[in-house]
Amino acid sequence: MTELFSKPAAGGIIEKIVDGEVFILLQGRCKGNSREDGLIEIPAGKIREFENIYDCLRREIYEETGLEVTYIQGEEESVLVEHNGYKVLNYTPFSCSQNVEGEYPIMVQVFICRASGKEVDESNESKNLRWVSLNKLRDMLKDEEAFYPMHVSTLKKYLSSKR
Repeated sequence: MTELFSKPAAGGIIEKIVDGEVFILLQGRCKGNSREDGLIEIPAGKIREFENIYDCLRREIYEETGLEVTYIQGEEESVLVEHNGYKVLNYTPFSCSQNVEGEYPIMVQVFICRASGKEVDESNESKNLRWVSLNKLRDMLKDEEAFYPMHVSTLKKYLSSKR
C-alpha cells in the first residue's frame, strides 16, 4: 500500500487600507471541482519542492490575483539556518489549517500581507475578485457554507485580531 501525504500550502489575507478603513481581497474558488467552485476563499496554493514559503505566497498571489506582494507580516523575523547541507527557514504564520477529511488533503499556512498593482478580473484558479471591508466580511461569514471550509476559522481569527 502506498503511503499518501498532505500537501503543504501557503495562503494570504491581503490587506488594503482606504481612507483609514481596512479591506481584504476575497475571490471565488475556481479549481475545476463543481462542488467547490464559487466558494469564497483567500488566495492560496501548494508549496513547490524546496520553495521558500514566502516565495510561494508571492507566486500564488500573483498567479491568482495579478497582484505583487509588497509586505508579509512576520517575514522580517524569520530565520534562515544553513549547515550540514541543509538550509532551513523558521517562520511564524498568522494561522494554520488542515483538511483532516474531505476530498483534498492539504495544510495551509496563512500570512497577513499587502500587495500592489491591479487585480485581474479572473484567472484559471479564481474569479469574482473583490475587496471587502471587515464589517462586510463579518456579515458574509454569517453564511459559513458560502466559504471554502479551510478559510472560515482563519478569517474569524483575523476579524478577532482586528477588534
